[in-house]
Amino acid sequence: MDPDTAQAEGPSANRQAATLELRNIVKRYPGSDEPAIADLSLEVAAGEICVLVGPSGCGKTTAMRLVNRMIEPTSGDILVNGASIIDRKPSELRREIGYAIQQIGLFPHQTIAENIATVPALLGWDKRRIAERVDELMDLIGLEKAMAKRYPGQLSGGQRQRVGVARALAADPPLMLMDEPFGAIDPINRERLQNEFLRLQGEIRKTIVFVTHDIDEAIKMGDRIAILRKGGVLAQYATPAELLMAPADEFVEDFVGADRALKRLALQRVRDIDLWEAPTVRVGDPVSEARARAAATPIGHALLVDEDNRPVSWLGDGDLIGERVVHHAGGLTKVELDDVLRDALADLLQGKVMYGVVTDHGGRVAGVLSVEVISGFLNHQVAGRIDQAPAPAERLA
Repeated sequence: MDPDTAQAEGPSANRQAATLELRNIVKRYPGSDEPAIADLSLEVAAGEICVLVGPSGCGKTTAMRLVNRMIEPTSGDILVNGASIIDRKPSELRREIGYAIQQIGLFPHQTIAENIATVPALLGWDKRRIAERVDELMDLIGLEKAMAKRYPGQLSGGQRQRVGVARALAADPPLMLMDEPFGAIDPINRERLQNEFLRLQGEIRKTIVFVTHDIDEAIKMGDRIAILRKGGVLAQYATPAELLMAPADEFVEDFVGADRALKRLALQRVRDIDLWEAPTVRVGDPVSEARARAAATPIGHALLVDEDNRPVSWLGDGDLIGERVVHHAGGLTKVELDDVLRDALADLLQGKVMYGVVTDHGGRVAGVLSVEVISGFLNHQVAGRIDQAPAPAERLA
């Protein structure tokens, strides 16, 4: 893309996602008896997340780096939107492909704004347009605009990773490569970043090649998953549901794991299943009414909420005395509507509770999730309904 073309697109131009095809790709390093990749072919539809996963040494990162010609194939072809990349200049190609990696790779002596602006500056965008794009992306990744003046060392690991994603998106590329982008993040922030990225993908709909060693992450993030054997041999290329319900062979079955039933919980979110209605009460409500609400549900407890319908605590028989409900502080386990069922179940087990209060983005009560509800969901999945599972970004709609 030349600067004149870039200038014409506008700061928030939405370039269409690209199709990607690998045709009979072979990569053999000099001096090696075995190829790193042997005859790999697969297609990625526009706007989908393709996850490459497999054991160490299977060639997943090699395959991804071939797409932006950080390394060259020994033979075969790679097509973006139906056109071969082999005859293109690598430097030009890379400016049209976003790239986010595990260690982020931000320039430590540049501000966050300058890091995000790296590719637009190379493309010759004017300063006003770059500033608009930086503001747009800061808002998109959920960071305050004032943070644009800070340096990477002043941000948390999760914040730096968000900036890395913003930098990859800066020139609005139709194709993105992500090499274990959340691998160096602690488990809690990793889950949040995964959820945020899936919400973001629901808006931007880029074509993404995503490398991970974690099959759970692959199932959560991927529209389609390519499981590779040693030597870059494609063992199975399928949707997460297909992998879990019909693994192609023993290798895939072992790699996916014996707990396939539990992994199916990563295909749906809390909002996708029927929740129990929460028996909510407020301070000042009649105790007789609170007892009646508690008795009308399998939970046997009333849920105390504040004036904004945010949960405060569960109320048992010992808390419901006198004529009116009074304030009680207590512990409860909360899960969010956008949590995947697997993570929600983990929260219930960790909290050693049978019920979790489900909240929306504003922290307001949306219902109650129970172990019984999750068990019923799994039983329905076994009955064959898993083929209706939505794509990752659609799970957040």
